[in-house]
Amino acid sequence: MKVTQRVRKILQNYESDNAGTKANLARILMQGRLAGSGKLIILPVDQGFEHGPARSFAPNPAAYDPHYHFQLAIDAGLSAYAAPLGMIEAGADTFAGSIPLILKMNSANSLTRGDAEPDQAVTASISDALRLGCSAVGFTIYPGSNQCYDMMEEIRDLAAEAKACGLAVVVWSYARGSMSKDGETAADIIAYAAHMATLMGAHIIKIKIPTAHLELAAAKKSYEANKIAIATKADRVADVIKSCFNGRRIVVFSGGEAKSLNDVYDDVRAIRDGGGNGSIIGRNAFQRPKAEAMAMFDEMIKILLGKVA
Repeated sequence: MKVTQRVRKILQNYESDNAGTKANLARILMQGRLAGSGKLIILPVDQGFEHGPARSFAPNPAAYDPHYHFQLAIDAGLSAYAAPLGMIEAGADTFAGSIPLILKMNSANSLTRGDAEPDQAVTASISDALRLGCSAVGFTIYPGSNQCYDMMEEIRDLAAEAKACGLAVVVWSYARGSMSKDGETAADIIAYAAHMATLMGAHIIKIKIPTAHLELAAAKKSYEANKIAIATKADRVADVIKSCFNGRRIVVFSGGEAKSLNDVYDDVRAIRDGGGNGSIIGRNAFQRPKAEAMAMFDEMIKILLGKVA
């Protein structure tokens, strides 16, 4: 596997990691149509656990089949495919070595009580990731939840084991619990949540694109006093990147709920212009017919590479 100078420079930011972990990060960064550019698009398919099969796959019935998602990620030239244990097991042999895999190690579901504190159950192990030939493990934390300390302790232990085994660590950092609904995507909250994931030792941080809302009074005072730019979406992406060790960590942004193609492309432009590494986009891909999803990924790749405005 050839590694570009751009990727070598990114790997140099991970100063404590062993050769195995850096090799797995390189596999993700050197995969697909964005290979070597420092940009990524990852397909995550954990929504069936979170929302149920009908809500996730009925808009595009072909997506009930786990093989569909492997093949979509491969055919579109994406950087990696992320999914829970069962989804990866269902295609592990057929697609072995075809694309880097990220085993999503914890999940929630929508059948729990509405008043329950946001939390996720650990549903896989590091040995599962090694057995399935994964390049990385993924884990969600909910900064703001009363359960966040337990989740942080879980990822501390799992990340230490993963790194010792040469795996990379991806942290989904989604603020939930103590803040308002608007606060979950507020500029100050998203930057804070991203910084927490960085401090927890994540190699790749997955975060939502922030809005211009500022949730915390103390943070608002600091943003205003220090003239931190958050007026545009690209400004807010740049603030998140700065919060992740000033660009020394890989940051990808969630595709979020179903949206129009124009809105998807607008997000990707903001990620590119704000210095983000790329997108991790699920529902907005696999809920579309495959031909439409392929065309969407093609345009996203062109935007990230600067081939289109």
